[in-house]
Amino acid sequence: MSLLTARNLAMSFGPLDVFQGVNCVISRGDRIGLIGPNGEGKTTLLRILAGELEPTAGEVYRKRGLTIGYLPQDPPPPGDKTLWEDMLEVFSDLLAEERKLAALEARMADPDPQVAQAALEQYARRQQAFELQGGYEYPTRIRQTLTGLGFRPEMFDQPLAQLSGGQRTRALLAKILLRQPELLLLDEPTNHLDLTAIEWLENTLLTWHGAMVVVSHDRYFLDKVMNRIWEMMWGRLSTYRGNYSQYLIQREAMLERMKKEYEAQQAFIAKETEFIRRNIAGQKSKQARGRRKRLERLLQRQRLMAPRQRQTMRLQMISRIRSGELVLSTENLAIGYRSQPHPPIRRERSGGYVYEAPAPPGPDDLLLFRADDLLLKRGERAGLVGPNGSGKTTFIRTLLGQIPPLEGRLRIGASVRIGYLAQAQETLAPDMTVLDALMDADPRLSIGEARAYLARFLFTGDEVFKTIDTLSGGQRSRLALARLSRQEVNFLVLDEPTNHLDIESQEVLEAMLRDFNGTVLLVSHDRYLIDAIATQVWVIDPQIRRLQAYEGNYSAYLAEKEQRLHAQASTQPKARSQQAAREQAREARRQRKAQEKRQQEAQAIEERIHAKEQELEELTRALERASQAQRIEEVQKLGERYQALERELEELIESWAALV
Repeated sequence: MSLLTARNLAMSFGPLDVFQGVNCVISRGDRIGLIGPNGEGKTTLLRILAGELEPTAGEVYRKRGLTIGYLPQDPPPPGDKTLWEDMLEVFSDLLAEERKLAALEARMADPDPQVAQAALEQYARRQQAFELQGGYEYPTRIRQTLTGLGFRPEMFDQPLAQLSGGQRTRALLAKILLRQPELLLLDEPTNHLDLTAIEWLENTLLTWHGAMVVVSHDRYFLDKVMNRIWEMMWGRLSTYRGNYSQYLIQREAMLERMKKEYEAQQAFIAKETEFIRRNIAGQKSKQARGRRKRLERLLQRQRLMAPRQRQTMRLQMISRIRSGELVLSTENLAIGYRSQPHPPIRRERSGGYVYEAPAPPGPDDLLLFRADDLLLKRGERAGLVGPNGSGKTTFIRTLLGQIPPLEGRLRIGASVRIGYLAQAQETLAPDMTVLDALMDADPRLSIGEARAYLARFLFTGDEVFKTIDTLSGGQRSRLALARLSRQEVNFLVLDEPTNHLDIESQEVLEAMLRDFNGTVLLVSHDRYLIDAIATQVWVIDPQIRRLQAYEGNYSAYLAEKEQRLHAQASTQPKARSQQAAREQAREARRQRKAQEKRQQEAQAIEERIHAKEQELEELTRALERASQAQRIEEVQKLGERYQALERELEELIESWAALV
């Protein structure tokens, strides 16, 4: 069932055309990820769909009575309520009914038996309706939602005005989820969430009863939750079936097809042009003139443009300083804060150095966690994950020698040169220009070399003279990476490096880290990046105050975690008999045959999907022609066919996804 349909949307701000010709349909059950580079109009489109902004052209049709929950990036004014009182607004009808039930309870104690009996009968009816509407469950729902989004119980009675901007955005998200609207429109909902809260939100959205459109740069989130992808690029909206990984495959195939079609047409044009040139004045002049007319009509009506490539950040780091085999190790390490400040104790050792605890921990010291004995060798890449406040940044400060260990020791190996990227880029002076900030990191650069280098990070023209305090979060991140790439380092310590970066820039950073010939410690909530590059995953569990190390990437960590849970649940080891082994072998053969059959069926479905997609493209063009000619009946018929065809495609995609 279609909840919302948009036709020929366009948006302009003065002379700036943000997008045009946008057509989209949102149906019940759609979980749509809206992606694209920063500045392409994703937030603008979301506001139009939510009814917060009127488009310059086009129409949005919403189902009668459609309820929408819209989450902007910037939080609303806080008001004078507490967090809990703000959540209670969602249940105002239940609260009113609760008050009526309390009044009936008082009347049930009336000395007049008739009044008491009438109140009792009315109370029984109203109480049943109250219970069916969740009247006894809403406090539990509020607590579960707030806790899931990272609010501690002691914060429930805190005034909204005392919360940070990110916390107020999370509070609004909680309120929207409690309302349970039919359509969710969420703009970067994971921005202010830690890993635990993101996983809670993912599980909540996977069972959502309605539909959603979510703007996000979190590729792991897009992979796990979404079943469709909208890409906003070059002022146009393109739609893809499946999650983010399936979108990548489809986009690559589409670009390859467009490239081949363009090259084929260019070859045809060149061949025809050469024939015309050679024969226009010869014996075949009549044929040449005919070909010229046909070529002119082709160029006028069906000329293909070369597939455009968006300019992306170019980032490459090669370490010219080779570290020793050991880069980092710990022994009986405890991380935390001392009640009485102590300077770090650094001892030189085998070409490297060791940070040691200056004294045994005291009763007033704050322990954040104890760590497994860690070992990070040259060329390895570790991902450090854990909830906000669990001690990730404190561990980094200990590694950098800014604070001492609470207990034990941390060793940095021989010839290790650390390059540190701070989460908030606090090393950037606010009044310094972009150009000066780069030249400060590498004084050997001339102005011309610095400007050319900054262009690789998308700072061109007068942008290099902007001061740091005028830059967006994404621009600051790109500048920090540019500065880091000019340093002579072989051990990168990166604290949330993908914050504020769009997906294309994240992909560039991922490629750089994968190719970097040094060692990497990555502190991040970006599970997609950790999954792509990590050779170890270090996980902080604040409940047991422990940092545990796992070999492999994020997927390997999840698999081992699941295996450990199963092992703990199983108290009796299961012995395998010879009969069980034979059954297992037979089952393996059956599975191989079934897999071969599924592959054949998937191939057949892929061909049908391709045919349906071509039919959908032809139908889209027909809809555009009918809309321009204002043939209303034809538009309605074509629209019905379009929706039916989309449903057929959806079923085919689901069948294909189940097979592969």
